[in-house]
Amino acid sequence: MSGVPGSAVDGRSARWESHREERRRALIKAARRAVHQLGADAPMEDIANHAGTSKSVFYRYFGDKSGLQQAVGDVVIGQMRDTIVAARRSARTPREGLVNMVSAYLEMAETSPNVYIFVTADAEQSSGALGGFFDAVTAMISEPLREMLGDTASPLLRFWPSAAIGLVRSTGELWLKAEAAPDKPGHTEMAAQIATWLFDGVREQLQTPDSPSP
Repeated sequence: MSGVPGSAVDGRSARWESHREERRRALIKAARRAVHQLGADAPMEDIANHAGTSKSVFYRYFGDKSGLQQAVGDVVIGQMRDTIVAARRSARTPREGLVNMVSAYLEMAETSPNVYIFVTADAEQSSGALGGFFDAVTAMISEPLREMLGDTASPLLRFWPSAAIGLVRSTGELWLKAEAAPDKPGHTEMAAQIATWLFDGVREQLQTPDSPSP
């Protein structure tokens, strides 16, 4: 009885999986370009047309639009996380580390707001890279706080990192949506301001009852 040797079957299977993974990466890259150009709400058909293929191909590889969001998010969020970690490590002080991380976060979001919205819109309801992204950023932001306060930190401050990333995300998204104007801050200035709010509050920017009248 003739048959195909197991090694030959394994070899063909490996080549097929390699080809499929390569094709999948190419589709993710094409989808990312399409979303960047067309917008975060672009339907699958428009994304496929922009990528030069059919909607059925995207469904075959990703199941549905949520699957495509997850796949693009795995790539984009991984890159963003690596950039934020690198920014943190280059800092000389905890405060500088926070400014660097927030600046890197805003800069990457600013590079392609459409892609950022596409991959983070449903992060809280997602599993995998999307679902874990803001948890990872929260953990990274909590590190400089622990370094600054050491063992003297109040138990209440364990709530600070989640509140901090909420401020970073909500402020950053409002900043992204703001129309370009001469007085619109850049990502570095915006990051420094967010860090000031997180570390110092708004005391210096308010006219307090104890402040002298102008």
